[in-house]
Amino acid sequence: MSTAGQNLKYLRKLRGWTQEEFAVKLGIKRSLLGAYEEERAEPRIEVLEVVGDMFKLTLDELLRKELSDVKGSYLSKRRAQKLVTASNEIQIVPVKAAAGYLAGYADPEFLDELNTFTLPMLAPGTYRAFEIVGDSMLPTPSGSVIVGEKVDDLEEVKSNQTYIVVSRNEGIVYKRVMKNNKSRTKLTLVSDNTAYQPYNVNADDVIEVWKAQMVISKANTQQRWDVNQLASLVSNLQEQVSSLKKKMN
Repeated sequence: MSTAGQNLKYLRKLRGWTQEEFAVKLGIKRSLLGAYEEERAEPRIEVLEVVGDMFKLTLDELLRKELSDVKGSYLSKRRAQKLVTASNEIQIVPVKAAAGYLAGYADPEFLDELNTFTLPMLAPGTYRAFEIVGDSMLPTPSGSVIVGEKVDDLEEVKSNQTYIVVSRNEGIVYKRVMKNNKSRTKLTLVSDNTAYQPYNVNADDVIEVWKAQMVISKANTQQRWDVNQLASLVSNLQEQVSSLKKKMN
């Protein structure tokens, strides 16, 4: 007998699924899955192919490797090896994947599905790239890709620097961050385009922060400003100047 039955049981428990839940995902009866796990029957190849696609494993790995090896999970070892060989790869989160990222940002399998690229000029670190849309950060054009370095602690965020901020309420945004010295519970996000007003986010709502290191945009593109945008920009600048004069007086 192969180790496939033991591996099915290990993978099911790894995800926290009941036999009924796993059986539904595999398109088989629960009793048949139980027979596989108890090694009373050998799993069919078509079932193993579904499992392989689900967990990104080959048939050889499912049939011959002990995934639940007590000396160290084979999956953990494989992922560690993959991280070593792909340490310079940067995962890119396109706009169409932004909603899914909020749920899967910590799921290795979701992240593995993202396309990757490399930038040899970056210093060692943990990087991720995000596609942005809209004109709130002009002159950075819509459609640009922001490459950010992971910030592990909000205390490391520096005021007036640009970051990708991932939060539960606002999603993924590219903004200039202003820290409130009076309150550490909020971050103020500011657009470079002054037509957009600053707003606050609660620190508790922030999931991830990535310090912008590079901006990648298409060549030979020129951002055009329309009359309304220019009028709004001038109006905002006048208001800011007026406010400063009042404070000085």
